[in-house]
Amino acid sequence: MPRYLPEPPYRHGTAGHTAVLLVNLGTPDAPDAPSLRRYLKQFLSDPRVVEIPRLLWWPILNGIILNTRPKKSAAKYASIWMPDGSPLRVHTERQSALLAEVLNRRNLPVMVDWAMRYGRPSIPDTLSRLKAQGAERILLLPMYPQYAASTTATVVDAAAAWLQQTRNQPELRFVRHFHDDPAYIAALAASVSKHWEIHGRPGARDKLLLSFHGLPKRSLDLGDPYFCECQKTARLLVEALGLLQGQYQVSFQSRFGKAEWLQPYTTATLEQWARDGVERVDVICPGFVADCLETLEEIAQEGREDFLAAGGREYHYIPALNENPDWIEALADLVRGELSDWLERPARSREELAASAQRAGTLGGKN
Repeated sequence: MPRYLPEPPYRHGTAGHTAVLLVNLGTPDAPDAPSLRRYLKQFLSDPRVVEIPRLLWWPILNGIILNTRPKKSAAKYASIWMPDGSPLRVHTERQSALLAEVLNRRNLPVMVDWAMRYGRPSIPDTLSRLKAQGAERILLLPMYPQYAASTTATVVDAAAAWLQQTRNQPELRFVRHFHDDPAYIAALAASVSKHWEIHGRPGARDKLLLSFHGLPKRSLDLGDPYFCECQKTARLLVEALGLLQGQYQVSFQSRFGKAEWLQPYTTATLEQWARDGVERVDVICPGFVADCLETLEEIAQEGREDFLAAGGREYHYIPALNENPDWIEALADLVRGELSDWLERPARSREELAASAQRAGTLGGKN
């Protein structure tokens, strides 16, 4: 087997392009058990996602989880599946197209594509396609506002593995996080404000819940900054909304297994609020920039059932940023800032570079 991937045909006299690659978590190809099994096997086999020694985790994953969970997860995916496919895939693809339009309108010569960390289209395949299209500088933008080793770092891992297989490597750069980016916070605040324009601002017995994806508490103890970045995002958002202490709460969802995870838990918070007499809850998930299973099924459906069953009266899920124009403009601002020096660098063809090298060699020979 060749050590390196085949190189695209060499093209004379062409300047290299700059590209942006949006990367989200991933999705199964279809809402059925076989697709979920393939997706979950890839996802849960990543040692950054499940930090359990392989000898212990492998029999649990292959002997129990992959034989029981795919069917249950497929039913959940089926409840939120869109005509064009998985919501996460649909929204990510649309965001990519809209970002390309905004950058083009701003006269920024940037190619835009998208990939999934798990599932398809994969990061290696998409990077190879961009390279074949002439991209020599690629910005990878993981669509996770808050950094975590189990999310953002896995994107870097996948790109680095591709680089190891690439003979003629392009320049790569990564966005680590954007949890406190002013335009991102403003887009979130605008989303909540528009929701309140329709449903009314919460009253004295109402609350706003900011639900983030959970991680094992051990990740915080080991130095992962995710918890702290979630708290900062929440603080900046509630400040932008003018909320006071007691009118909102940060919580963490999607707990898996018996280990302690980041707290407070979203489900427990909703149930306790209902028992305490909270009448209405508005829920936003700031850590998700595109709607997916965790927002549409777990929060919009299961969260509603939990709150109303415990005695609550009114429940609203505020959609993710998705194709919100404020968010697409914020994304373009973020990209422009990250690419400023690349875009300002004068484009030079290979012939110009070769001529420059020849002149340098000639001058060197005279010394």
